[in-house]
Amino acid sequence: MSLTKRKRSLDKEQLLENGDPSNASQSNIKGDEINIAVLLFLYTLQGIPLGLAGAIPMLLQNRGITYTQQAEFSFVNWPFSVKLLWAPIVDAMFWPEFGRRKTWLVPVQYLIGIGMIIMSHSVSSWLGSESEPPSMMILTVSFLMLNFLAATQDIAVDGWALTMLKRSNVGHASTCNTVGQTAGFFLGYVLFLALESPYFCNKYLRTVPEDTGLVTLSSFLLFWGWVFIVTTTIIAIFKHEANDTVHSNESQVKGMKDIVNAYKQLYTIVKLPAVRTLALVLFTAKLGFCASDAVSGLKLVEAGVPREDLALLAVPLVPVQIIMPIILAKHTTGPAPLSLWLRAFPLRLLVGPLAAALVALTPTLLGDSGPSYFYLFILMLLYVFHQTCLYCMFVAVMAFFAKVSDPAVGGTYMTLLNTVSNLGTNWPNTLALWAIDHLTYKTCSAPELTDNTCATQLETDVCKESGGTCNITIDGFYIEVVLCLVAGFAWLQWGRPTIRRLQRLPASAWQIGRNR
Repeated sequence: MSLTKRKRSLDKEQLLENGDPSNASQSNIKGDEINIAVLLFLYTLQGIPLGLAGAIPMLLQNRGITYTQQAEFSFVNWPFSVKLLWAPIVDAMFWPEFGRRKTWLVPVQYLIGIGMIIMSHSVSSWLGSESEPPSMMILTVSFLMLNFLAATQDIAVDGWALTMLKRSNVGHASTCNTVGQTAGFFLGYVLFLALESPYFCNKYLRTVPEDTGLVTLSSFLLFWGWVFIVTTTIIAIFKHEANDTVHSNESQVKGMKDIVNAYKQLYTIVKLPAVRTLALVLFTAKLGFCASDAVSGLKLVEAGVPREDLALLAVPLVPVQIIMPIILAKHTTGPAPLSLWLRAFPLRLLVGPLAAALVALTPTLLGDSGPSYFYLFILMLLYVFHQTCLYCMFVAVMAFFAKVSDPAVGGTYMTLLNTVSNLGTNWPNTLALWAIDHLTYKTCSAPELTDNTCATQLETDVCKESGGTCNITIDGFYIEVVLCLVAGFAWLQWGRPTIRRLQRLPASAWQIGRNR
């Protein structure tokens, strides 16, 4: 889910360069089985808050909240994109007697567990009811803090992976990351939405229908909160780090120097003209995709598609997501890996109009019986098309990052590029959600309020008090799809030659030593 984890490949190279080449030549997990299991479990825990943060908008969609409120909640996804801002502090400041990574990992995971348990007592009321609207501010702040802590845990686990495993097995850290975080996200998003849904539970898991699912958000948070606390206690007591030979006072002095040097290093990278141009490309490229990426799923739920059906679409694609990078490798290992990115770009722009057409047809296709297999097949085809375009672009841009990153600065270079790329995804999605309400036009059905456009909460309340309803005359989603399509193709006129120029630059244009 988070692109910043790919920095691990460069960290691995740097670690192997400092070790014995004979030890790094061949992977052998014998003796590292427990360490790999611990890493896999830690990354799985990390995915739980991420999955829940993705599930909350689905739970709220038909509870009377606005898209502006959805935009506010989308800020909970930002911590993983900006963790580079505090990563040097986590890497450099620690208590040697306890362990460099455990200094951060243990208290952070305790805080996540305690936070989940506290939230479990009140979250049901925060979600609102038929008479009370959801408490969006409390929900947003709570899940923002959970994701901030999860991002900090990720920094600590990423660093621990490089020393927990033998040099010859460091490459398995990235596999643990991918598999673990995917599994955690699946548990927090897909499994939770399925088990929380009365529709899914009554259809597939029960013989006698009931009005509630097998779990609630409250019980789910309570369970995982205790899992965090119990497992963190076990790790704190029984899992030890390698002995730190540096004394405490020396470590603190060195730690402060490391922090300053890390930020200086980032500044030096940012000063490179090639990096600044690439950052502008990454920061603006996804504006054309934001309507389909951020809004189309919520619009399908609004149109009547069960949210758990949308979540379950991700299950058949997990093997595809694992295999696709291997298949695409031959297109990204040459001198111009972003050529694949450019070919996939216009195809991904077409996802917006296709999603808009499906949203418009959904009420007719669903009828009163819910989604048919034919409808789900169409939805699956669109999802596969979207994910294929997305992965083509993802694999290509990651290959380009690896190609241009200066090995002299380890993983910092690649992490910086990934941070900019993640921000380039987050801000358009937040903007897209915010803009929907402002592009949507409504009228009040009450005969005496023909001039009431329900543009504000006051006008909406007046309409309802008069016995009317706010009916949508023009859905802002369709306007936004058109705007994104135009913006995307307009961006491509500048982006295509710019990217081709970046790919022709010599290696020295990306290296710090040659540009001082």
